[in-house]
Amino acid sequence: MSTIKKRNIAVLGPQDFTGITLKKPADYAAGLPAVKVAIQHAFKEMGVVKSFRALSQMNQKDGFDCPGCAWPDPEKPSKLGEYCENGVKAIAEEATNSKVDRNFFAKYSVEELSRWSDYQIGKSGRLLEPMILKPDSVYYEPIAWDEAYRLIAEELHKLKSPDEAIFYTSGRSSNEAAFLYGLFVRAFGTNNMPDCSNMCHESSGVALKETLGIGKGSVKLEDFDQAQVVIVMGQNPGTNHPRMLSALQKCKENGGKIISINPLEEAGLIRFKNPQEIKGVLASGTSLTDIHLQVKINQDVPLLKLIIKKLAALDKERRNVFDHEFITTYTNGYEELLKDLDQYTEEELLEWSGVSQDQVDKAVQLLVDHNNIIICWAMGLTQHKNGVQNIKECVNFLLLKGSLGKPGAGTCPVRGHSNVQGDRTVGIMHHVSPSLNTAIENTFGFTPPDKEGLDTVHAIQAMHDKKAKVFVALGGNFLSAASDTEYTGRALQNCDLTVSVSTKLNRTHLVTGKTALILPTLGRSELDIREGSPRFFTVENSMGKVHQSKGLLQPASEHLKSEPEIVGEIANAYFKEDHPVRWRSLSQDYNLIREKIELVIKGFEDLNKKSKGSGFYLPNNVRDLDFSKLPGQKAQFSICQLPKHNIAENEFVLMTIRSHDQFNTTIYGLDDRYRGIYNERRVVFMNSKDMAKYSLKKLEIVNLVSLYDNTKRKANNFLVIPYNIPQGNLASYFPETNVLVPFNHFADKSNTPISKSIVVTIEKV
Repeated sequence: MSTIKKRNIAVLGPQDFTGITLKKPADYAAGLPAVKVAIQHAFKEMGVVKSFRALSQMNQKDGFDCPGCAWPDPEKPSKLGEYCENGVKAIAEEATNSKVDRNFFAKYSVEELSRWSDYQIGKSGRLLEPMILKPDSVYYEPIAWDEAYRLIAEELHKLKSPDEAIFYTSGRSSNEAAFLYGLFVRAFGTNNMPDCSNMCHESSGVALKETLGIGKGSVKLEDFDQAQVVIVMGQNPGTNHPRMLSALQKCKENGGKIISINPLEEAGLIRFKNPQEIKGVLASGTSLTDIHLQVKINQDVPLLKLIIKKLAALDKERRNVFDHEFITTYTNGYEELLKDLDQYTEEELLEWSGVSQDQVDKAVQLLVDHNNIIICWAMGLTQHKNGVQNIKECVNFLLLKGSLGKPGAGTCPVRGHSNVQGDRTVGIMHHVSPSLNTAIENTFGFTPPDKEGLDTVHAIQAMHDKKAKVFVALGGNFLSAASDTEYTGRALQNCDLTVSVSTKLNRTHLVTGKTALILPTLGRSELDIREGSPRFFTVENSMGKVHQSKGLLQPASEHLKSEPEIVGEIANAYFKEDHPVRWRSLSQDYNLIREKIELVIKGFEDLNKKSKGSGFYLPNNVRDLDFSKLPGQKAQFSICQLPKHNIAENEFVLMTIRSHDQFNTTIYGLDDRYRGIYNERRVVFMNSKDMAKYSLKKLEIVNLVSLYDNTKRKANNFLVIPYNIPQGNLASYFPETNVLVPFNHFADKSNTPISKSIVVTIEKV
């Protein structure tokens, strides 16, 4: 029996600087610089021939879906390239020519690799064959696929209860893989299925389901063409969802207006130079934002209340500002909402928000006569203690204006990963759905568990407390994505076995359980062939449209397996044919999986046929103005409280943000071109008046400290950058500052970490 070796692992990685260069922040997004950077990145990672081959088929109807964000494709994708700069970076990362083979793992121990930065780790290359880290070793070594499956099955059989296992899912997984994974986990006997939604848009799902009856947005891409006003809140589309800029451009060209609400004025919402148009290359491009409301961090509720209160006063005079016919026909709680507004004065709401009176009045005047309004948001609204209420206040506004269920209007939560919404749709969730359980039992002949499982934050706590002993991740970089990095690292290390199904090396492969497995899988862009025939899978975009995705590049290694194959073989090894589900057959034939999805999940009828070409939309009750499943069979107004942070004199509210050179936890490079930061990530953006108040100089080195429940958390070595951000607010990149986010402080109802409103102090070095 192997002895257990104490590994000297650096959970946080290096905390030194890489040599910063500062430039003036950009006043536009995309244009020729974006084209240049994208091409350079693609050629460096993939070479010229592979780059052109991959990019010619990305986001095309017969090609593969971008592994980056979930922004939808237009009905007729441009043959010039239906992708953005960060989409090119995403595919270059996946299809890189760099390889991580057995010689790499023989050369570098997990101890040494853990001292590399996330950027260095990610740049190592594609994983080529299954690897195992044994309890008595600090080096990964090869393992046969069958042996890996057997080991997982043995560890699962050792557990006293199925609830001692955690099964995490990343948003990159296909509908087929996620459905089969969720089916296996339920057959195994637990609902411990945390997923990346728990860490980002769970607040959206909870709020939208309680108020409108569905945990998804209601708009389609073409609604942007008809919108009179688009409000973009808590979001930086120029970096996180760049293809959204084309939709905003069309809105402006059709006479629409854009209001941006965000603590930072981002380049992508100032001006957009579309690289597919002459004016985007040679001219000034398209000015996007008409009004920017620079709200303080997490003061969106008082700002929206102020706007609603001003509109309500005008409606009292004119009786045509709110859509009273819509309110009477489709909503509950209107009078209570107005009564709640009476307890606040305009002056105190204005002070809470931090926005100038003049800018608020301009926004109100713009909104008075328009009812075709879309509100878009991302994690800037969801990752707060009151994240659910932030979204409910947005819904309040849209209900008042009747901005639902018609062209050019509705809710638009912009999802951050390419199939995170699809994973949830096909059954990846820790909640119990009686209707889903019944459908599974009727279709497959076994009874799923009816006990609620663990979400991400509670799964981490269970591992930390040694109540969960096996952790399996279908994609993702769990350690770097989760809150409270050091706590999460200890949690993973407490496990007996950790398993990662991955395309590339990441930090979660280095901070592991006593035994760790890396199971390498095919990427989105790669051919998935079974018995000489190419297979396709399906994904769901941000707007509820399901379509196929089919790779075309040669796989990085002959040893790679698809995600459904890996899941099916694990299930087969565990059950050993003693189960009503034919796991191996399903995993090998995606058509069979889709036939089962049709039987289990509503809206997927005739999936094999309808998913081809441009795909199909799933049912959406809000588009049909059907609120029959809600109390009173109507949409619900909500009474939302003002956020409370209890900030002391020397404290700040910090939000974690992405650099332009990253997507989620994947670091493409060290430049944040739009904010003027080059070759550095350990920076903190700060108002110059705050810097003067605390005698801090430009590029001075500081530590960031959070204190929750008498536990001190520290992020060391950050360079102070003067920036246009509200006083009392700070911004810094994740995952470097995830260490500051307490694992046990999260949004009410959704349990989403408070990554966008962390109370911190600054410590001089």
